[in-house]
Amino acid sequence: MPRKLKTYQTSLGFYDLAIAAPSMKAALEAWCAGSNLFHQGHATETEDPDVVAATMAKPGVVLKRPAGSSGRFAEHADLPDVDEGAKPKKSRRPEPKRRAAPKASVEDSQKAAAAFEREQKRRDVERRKEEAAWEKERARREKLVDKAQAALDAAQREHEERSEALDAERRDVEKRIEAEDARWEAERETLRDALRRTRE
Repeated sequence: MPRKLKTYQTSLGFYDLAIAAPSMKAALEAWCAGSNLFHQGHATETEDPDVVAATMAKPGVVLKRPAGSSGRFAEHADLPDVDEGAKPKKSRRPEPKRRAAPKASVEDSQKAAAAFEREQKRRDVERRKEEAAWEKERARREKLVDKAQAALDAAQREHEERSEALDAERRDVEKRIEAEDARWEAERETLRDALRRTRE
C-alpha cells in the first residue's frame, strides 16, 4: 500500500521548491540534492494550505516559484524580477488569503500516493534514458579517441621508420664521402708527386 504523502519545501538557487512525497529522502532525491537539506535547516515539512494543495494536485512533481516570493507554486516559474542594487518589487498580485488545510480523505491520500509513485517511476525511466544516452555518447567519444590515438601511433611508427631509413642513408653517404675523401687524398698525393718530378 502506498505511503501517505507529506509536503516538503526548500529554497535552491533562484527558486523555492515544493513537493508532495512520502519521505524526506524521496523529496531530496526529487530535488537532486547532494546533501541532507533537512539536517542543515534548509528544508522543512510544510502545512501551508496553499502549498499543500498545489503539491497534492501534482504529487511527486517538483513545483517552484521565484525565491523569496509568496506566489503560487507551479511546474514552471519565472526568475525573480529584481533590478541590480534595487529592492525587490512587491508583487502586484494580492496576498493570498490563508485558509485551513484541506481535509484529505483516505481515498484521496491513496490516489495522491499512487500518483507520486507513478511520477517517481517516470523520473526513474527518464533518468535511465539520460544515463543510457550519456553512456552511448561516452562510448562514441571513446571510440573516436581510440581511433585518433591509433592514427597518432601509426604516424609515430611511420615517422620512426622513415627516420631510421634516413639515418641509415646518411651513414651510408657519410661513409661514401669518407671513402671519396680518402681516394682523393691518395690521388692528389700521386698527382703532386708526378708534378714535382716533372719540375725537376
